[in-house]
Amino acid sequence: MLFLAPWVLISALVVPLAAGLAMIILPAFGYLPVLGGETFHFDAWRALWAYPGLHRSILLSYVSGLITTLVALSVVVLFLAANRGTWLDRSIRRLVSPLLAIPHAAVAFGLAFLIAPSGLFVRWISPGLTGWERPPDVLIVNDPWGLSLMAGLMLKEVPFLLLMCLAALPQLGTEKRLMMARSLGYTPTIAWLKTVLPSLYPLIRLPVYAVIAYATSVVDMALILGPTLPPTLSVSILSWFNDPNLDRRYMASAGAVLQLGVTLAALLTWWLGEQCIRRFSHYWLVNGARKAGSTTIAISGRMLLTTTTLLVISAIGGLVVFSLAGFWRFPDAFPGTFTLDHWQRILPSVITPLMNTLSVGLASTLIAGVLVVATLENAVRHHLPVSRSQWLLYLPLIVPQVAFLFGLVVAAESMRIRPQLALVIVAHLLFVAPYLYLSLSEAYRRLDPRWVQVAHSLGVGPWRAFWQVRLPLLLAPLLTACAVSLAVSISQYLPTLLLGGGRIPTITTEAVAMASGGNRRLIAVLALLQALLPFIGFSLALLIPRWVWAKRRTMQGVV
Repeated sequence: MLFLAPWVLISALVVPLAAGLAMIILPAFGYLPVLGGETFHFDAWRALWAYPGLHRSILLSYVSGLITTLVALSVVVLFLAANRGTWLDRSIRRLVSPLLAIPHAAVAFGLAFLIAPSGLFVRWISPGLTGWERPPDVLIVNDPWGLSLMAGLMLKEVPFLLLMCLAALPQLGTEKRLMMARSLGYTPTIAWLKTVLPSLYPLIRLPVYAVIAYATSVVDMALILGPTLPPTLSVSILSWFNDPNLDRRYMASAGAVLQLGVTLAALLTWWLGEQCIRRFSHYWLVNGARKAGSTTIAISGRMLLTTTTLLVISAIGGLVVFSLAGFWRFPDAFPGTFTLDHWQRILPSVITPLMNTLSVGLASTLIAGVLVVATLENAVRHHLPVSRSQWLLYLPLIVPQVAFLFGLVVAAESMRIRPQLALVIVAHLLFVAPYLYLSLSEAYRRLDPRWVQVAHSLGVGPWRAFWQVRLPLLLAPLLTACAVSLAVSISQYLPTLLLGGGRIPTITTEAVAMASGGNRRLIAVLALLQALLPFIGFSLALLIPRWVWAKRRTMQGVV
């Protein structure tokens, strides 16, 4: 039965996605029998193109996706080129998974509290450096160009791309490439860029495409940091879908198809950029320049990622300060008093969202873990190479959420399935499973097969060897992958909102819903609760293996 696992995993991801796309395309052209749409027409598209501010919304979504990805990838590449083997490299490698685990909404709220006109940055330099006794009348958060949105997205995508690069690098024989280049006189940074990067990028192309897709269609961060008049296209689609006038469902469907087109256009633009770089970088790769620009690259590589990391840590620190702040007048750098009143006020009301968050996260992670481990075990037992169909696992990450989740809602309504917890778990599984696979697959394949061979030589069967040898040795990476998956589930806003019909509140939906309010203290409490859950997950993933292997410490490094 193990051979069925890859097919079950791919089907669990592809079938809902295909159904969602089908059920969003049909209403976009007027066919939705549950609302009386029995014929095909283009009324929804005419209403969509006549909607005020649509063209600016499209441009914002398109540009923010490309710029975010370009900046985030540049930061990661420069860091890897400039910091191989340094203490900074080792420190960032330890922080990358916890940074990735911080939910998008928590980072967005923390960044907003830092850069707002009355935020921490302005308070720390006022009035001494600015002379401001009142917050400046400047639109920073929700700026019309989407700069704060791009900054927030960049803070979240840098750890993701760095993790993907670190997972792919062991496949390349990096040390041998660098030793050869260094023997020819190349500096370490130039050697890495010329010998490692050209082979690394094809391995991370799909994650890069996933970043583009997410950045062009993000909803929760756009609601917190993005422009409002007009908003990004994905936020507009959400408002049309939730409009009490059900006829807006047709325009929302057309908008979802348009969002898919915007994302595909961004992906096509990026692909064309790849082809241009491939053609025009050939001369630079072979021109023999060994030192030109290495100092600038080294300084940039150290500063950019360090700054990014410090911003994320500062954002979380700002949430802590605001959640405990009492009376705090501007421009005081810190509150005059600290209090737990905000925590005491909100904790009783978040018990149900907290339980829903944990229930959905644990259930989706458990299901995804069983499917992914079974798939990897099947590949290892039968010595299967990396399947060409692996790209199917990325589809839920590459296809914009708004392009198929609305269709899943329509499909569920057509089958008279009401919004419920099970639907939310299924929706989360679409995003949890790919991340769990990405986090675990490399460690699973790199486990020395001789451990299991020794077990077989002692008369142990395959399943007993799996439970008593392979799984214990993979305990640390498995728990880390589960912690990443749990963090991904906790951060899901749109799947929870749509498939739950607003009836399954979670910490994330409650935090984003409060974004339109003005009480920073309560927002900070919810955002911290949202960030605290993944932190607990990663702490357990770190502590449990140490406890299990307490008397066999040398076994911790076998993977």
